[in-house]
Amino acid sequence: MAKTPDVRAVLHAAVEAVGGEERPGQIEMAEAVRHSLESGEHLLVQAGTGTGKSLGYLVPSLLHGKRVIVATATLNLQHQLVERDIPALKDAARKTMGEVPHHAVVKGRSNYACLHRVREGAPDDQGTLVEVPEGSLGAEVVELREWAEEQASAGHSGDKDSAPSHTERAWRQVSVNHRECLGASRCAHAQECFAELAREDAQDAQLIVTNHALLAIDAIDGVPMLPEYGAVIVDEAHELAARVTQASTDELDSAMIERAARRARTHADGQGADDLADASDALNDVLVRMDEGRIDNVDESLQEALALIRDSARATMSDFPKEDGKSEPDAARQQARGMVDDVRKIADRMASKGETEVLWMSAGQRDKRLHIAPIDVSASLREKLFGEKTVVLTSATLKLGGGFDPVAQSLGLKPGDDDWSSLDVGSPFDYQQQGMLYVAKDLPLPGRDGLEEAQLAEITALVEAAGGRTLGLFSSRRAAERAAEVVRERLPDIDIWCQGDAQLPELARRFAETPSTCLFGTLSLWQGVDLPGDTCQLVIIDRIPFPRPDDPLMSARQRLVEKRGGNGFMNVAAHHAALLLAQGTGRLIRRATDKGVVAILDPRIVTARYGSFLAASLPDMWRTTDRETALGALRRLDEAATTP
Repeated sequence: MAKTPDVRAVLHAAVEAVGGEERPGQIEMAEAVRHSLESGEHLLVQAGTGTGKSLGYLVPSLLHGKRVIVATATLNLQHQLVERDIPALKDAARKTMGEVPHHAVVKGRSNYACLHRVREGAPDDQGTLVEVPEGSLGAEVVELREWAEEQASAGHSGDKDSAPSHTERAWRQVSVNHRECLGASRCAHAQECFAELAREDAQDAQLIVTNHALLAIDAIDGVPMLPEYGAVIVDEAHELAARVTQASTDELDSAMIERAARRARTHADGQGADDLADASDALNDVLVRMDEGRIDNVDESLQEALALIRDSARATMSDFPKEDGKSEPDAARQQARGMVDDVRKIADRMASKGETEVLWMSAGQRDKRLHIAPIDVSASLREKLFGEKTVVLTSATLKLGGGFDPVAQSLGLKPGDDDWSSLDVGSPFDYQQQGMLYVAKDLPLPGRDGLEEAQLAEITALVEAAGGRTLGLFSSRRAAERAAEVVRERLPDIDIWCQGDAQLPELARRFAETPSTCLFGTLSLWQGVDLPGDTCQLVIIDRIPFPRPDDPLMSARQRLVEKRGGNGFMNVAAHHAALLLAQGTGRLIRRATDKGVVAILDPRIVTARYGSFLAASLPDMWRTTDRETALGALRRLDEAATTP
């Protein structure tokens, strides 16, 4: 007979199972999540690094008795949940509650190998791929095909994450997206299909792990990607609005249209495909005369080109032969139809752009491309996610300017409403004792032309005092490379790695293994890099990471806020900067024994009116603007780290 489940008892057993230490904040969080799931009240929980927030929400989710979705922003966290935290939790829970519920992972279809494509070839295969030199694309595809067959015969997942090392181009030869899929009723390999088996497995699961994008497609776009559920835990919730926006962003260029027209010619009768190719040329003729950036008013020539693309794509769709249900399914034709239909939908969306969407053009090395995205996703989230499900949002950075309202508002929750509550369970770390926040008040304001001599001299002095051990977070690739170049010249005995010198995981490994080195980089280092210990005792931030003034999406959001009577700078630019600063500063203290200094080389943190809002978003470290105090602390830390 199953024992009566108890959150604290199961949490205690789970923490023990993973070799962790129970934290008061973790217990407080678990009880709050349990209350939220039972009451239906939405909850925002800020849980600092080291709290153990994964188990803080997994335990009450497992005990809830009804299906709960856990959505993450990164593959790293998803992998940690599925491979470590959930299995350990379930093993521990068996001692307390007897039988434990089933869990599953749901990913997009393109994350699984497609046996139809593996066995019958991709529509764009060029000749045989068997007799090709090892190391080429063909050899990669052959290896992936062999792996997929092994996975099928062994009853394994066919998941991209478990595949042999490969390029994205090779993976596309053995996988399909949802538009290219023939469908379970028409595919000869449906009984073995990895994606379908994963979906079936999820139907029996009480706990399902997925990502923000699939959650958005299911809840907001209304495309059924997940089994029915009533509650969702959103981890890394500070990323949710950006991931939902990303999932709802479309792109269009002449190459994409031309490719769709070329595929359609093989399978469709009539003039449509030729007209679609002509429409591609018409769009290209318009785009070459345009400048990069946001397009506030779609002029007549662009409007006509988009309408021509939409109409010729619609005509091409009519030219495809009707399915009679008797002939063999044709994967190549399915793919061609999907490509043409994508072009039609995107062109139609761009041609009829409304006030709540932003259209812009970017210029690559070869072509110019149009993009369209929702300016503000808060209304959609409020109506289609918070209005339908119980939602728990958690992250180490949910409070901006000292409160939850900015993030809550950006996600569609209204300050003061009684349908949500918030909780900050703190961190087990003693930031006042472990960390120092130094703001270089006497430096000149950052200029538009990148790092100047004053900043470069400050970086060199800080790195020298720290004996290396520095993570440099820069606002641009150019700034990171310039800083690396100068510090290498001035401190030749310290190894400086810069983003771009190798793949990021390799650079992070080198940095972690050699404590006296430095790693300089841009945005991908601000979040998600975990470097505990003596390897990172100094984090340098070159400037407040405001969005670029010409960023199409951010500038459109700022303008929309102002049009509605709000403060566009504070609601958009300052919020964006505060979130990144909190994430970047959080790279320093990753465990209870870590110590170090965060150095911000932008005096506006202490001199500008908005500086107090940014400062209130950061961990509560001991703060100073005195340069010698910071340098002295770094020298003492270096001496302690190098003394046996």
